[in-house]
Amino acid sequence: MSGVNTDRLKRKKSAANGVFYGVIGLLAALTLACLIIIIGFILVRGLGNINWEFLSQEPRRMGREGGIFSVIVGTIWVTLVSIVIATPIGIASAIYFTEYSKEGRLVKIIRFFTEVLAGIPSIIFGLFGFAFFVVFLGMGWSVISGGLTLSMMILPTLTRATEESLKTVPMSYREGSLSLGATKWQTIVKVVLPCCRPGILTGLILGIGRAIGETAAIMLTVGGSLRLPSSLFDSTRTMAVHLYMLASEGLSEEKTYATAALLIIIVLIINTAANLIGKKLGTL
Repeated sequence: MSGVNTDRLKRKKSAANGVFYGVIGLLAALTLACLIIIIGFILVRGLGNINWEFLSQEPRRMGREGGIFSVIVGTIWVTLVSIVIATPIGIASAIYFTEYSKEGRLVKIIRFFTEVLAGIPSIIFGLFGFAFFVVFLGMGWSVISGGLTLSMMILPTLTRATEESLKTVPMSYREGSLSLGATKWQTIVKVVLPCCRPGILTGLILGIGRAIGETAAIMLTVGGSLRLPSSLFDSTRTMAVHLYMLASEGLSEEKTYATAALLIIIVLIINTAANLIGKKLGTL
């Protein structure tokens, strides 16, 4: 009798597991289908309008004609500035939280506000960047104003990703290095950080993705000039802002979809390259 009850329980558990896995699989398939539909729709409408003239010429008549060369350069400038500023600060913060600080009230408060900072809407960052960098510091609408604003936006993501990656390094690695006579800083630089390079790279990918796709904060700090920037204090326009302008003002449907398709391609290339680099670093 007990054997029959055990078989029934096993069948019920098996059926419940089957339903659970089926629901999870269905949700995953729906997510993937939505992604494919969105990317496919943009690429089908935009790839045919991407050519050498579109990539090499500067926009004319507010983007109705010409290409987006200056917009691509502006996107690269702003993204690089934000990454160069945020990366060392984010990694240093994560090292301090993980390796040096004691788990006290102050650290918990700092970590809490870091997480809050990650959830603040981008328009709030844009208003702060406009009031502080553009107006108060007198930087004006410029690449440096936008880069500093974006660096604050991606800093929590980079810090958190690096911190979680540092926690995955076994404590025995640190103890072995210290027992051989290395200092704490040498242990961190030579042992700990090389072990978590893929995690740091993941945070960097997320930061780059947010920086490239940001619109509201860029409009308030970088401006919308279509001229090719020659210095960090020049105004420019990023691809996300250019896409928004084209779509919202109905300037050119062809240029809108071409810009959107190129933006998707750039993001896919960055993510693919970063994943390959991460796998390569993980095998070293």
